[in-house]
Amino acid sequence: MSVYFKDKVVVVTGGTDGIGKALVDSLIIMGAKVATCGRNHDKLYTLQAEYPSAHLHTMVADVSNENDCRRFMETTIKVFGGIDILINNAGVSMRALLKEANTEVIKKVMDINFYGSVYCTKYALDSIISRKGTIVGVSSIAGYRGLPGRSGYSASKFALQGWLEAIKTELMADGVHVMWVCPGFTTSNIRQAALNKDANSHGETPMDESKMMSAEDCAGYILKAIRKKKRTLVLTFTGKRTVFMQKFFPKLADKLVYKFFFKDGKLVK
Repeated sequence: MSVYFKDKVVVVTGGTDGIGKALVDSLIIMGAKVATCGRNHDKLYTLQAEYPSAHLHTMVADVSNENDCRRFMETTIKVFGGIDILINNAGVSMRALLKEANTEVIKKVMDINFYGSVYCTKYALDSIISRKGTIVGVSSIAGYRGLPGRSGYSASKFALQGWLEAIKTELMADGVHVMWVCPGFTTSNIRQAALNKDANSHGETPMDESKMMSAEDCAGYILKAIRKKKRTLVLTFTGKRTVFMQKFFPKLADKLVYKFFFKDGKLVK
């Protein structure tokens, strides 16, 4: 068990499901002071009940709402005195072809995945700078390679990585570490909660999650990367292979990605 996180104040957005919940569980075990948010009051209540004696601050918040993000950061600082590490984890996916999708689905995905990270980081920034802390963005392989049926999701992750790279350079002289992590396919609620062409939740996933990395393993790799102050982290063999192919053989990557996601001209994944 790492002592690196003991008594550090760590904010994890979207901490009631998937990778976020696994991060919260691990951080509490490591002795961190954890703050997390989510849109579901019952899930947050259950989380609090699971750790009644832990240093855990929770708040109902929608990260696409700037005022919610501001209040979440302000209450965290009030409860714990500051913020050492911010993990921008909250996110939503989508599954819809552009020719069928309502533009609202793309806007909604951008508001949560990109602007949610911008809002939370902005309102935590002064405290993180004062503590020479760390800012993390949970991105995706879709931040390196656009994925069909997930155009808005891919756009949000490309935007997130470009933005993080920019502020990483801006904050170098302040002693703040900025990094982004890109899980490959991981067992997570993000696919069940993925938005359809009308910007409503699918409620199911076509992916076989039994072959994916567990959220717990993913969280372990993320925390190790934070501790080692890595610049980026790409997870799973498929993820690393995709990034490699996209960088050196983009035309071949186009064909392989098409073959993976389509069957008889129809989106199947």
